[in-house]
Amino acid sequence: MTLVMLIVCYQIKDFQNPELKFKDYWKLNMNKKTDPSHLTHISDILSKALSKYRPPQETGITQIWKIWDLALEAPIAQNAKPDTFKKGQLQVIVSSSVWIHQLKFLEKDMIANLNARLNTPLITHLRFKIGEIHY
Repeated sequence: MTLVMLIVCYQIKDFQNPELKFKDYWKLNMNKKTDPSHLTHISDILSKALSKYRPPQETGITQIWKIWDLALEAPIAQNAKPDTFKKGQLQVIVSSSVWIHQLKFLEKDMIANLNARLNTPLITHLRFKIGEIHY
């Protein structure tokens, strides 16, 4: 409920009066019919609201996501996806234990290919974990 109130307050541009309580403002303005062309997608609202808490430069994981499919062969890229990145260690979600076994043998080549595409030695170690692959 608090997040919804935050989003609504953030989106309401004329919510200037601190004396007016949120509940009263809601009653006054949210009972009106809203034209669908003036609706804002939730992702746009959250991006604006959270932008001051997120670093403006690209993080390591966003750079890795961009080059993942280009740096690795198609079968690997389809069965393994980057998950988290911290202090040089990239955690990779893999579709099965068979793929984990195979990727352990290819780990050094994968790191070399990814770092070459990144133009910096960002990744030092890969950690594999079985999970659901999201495309």
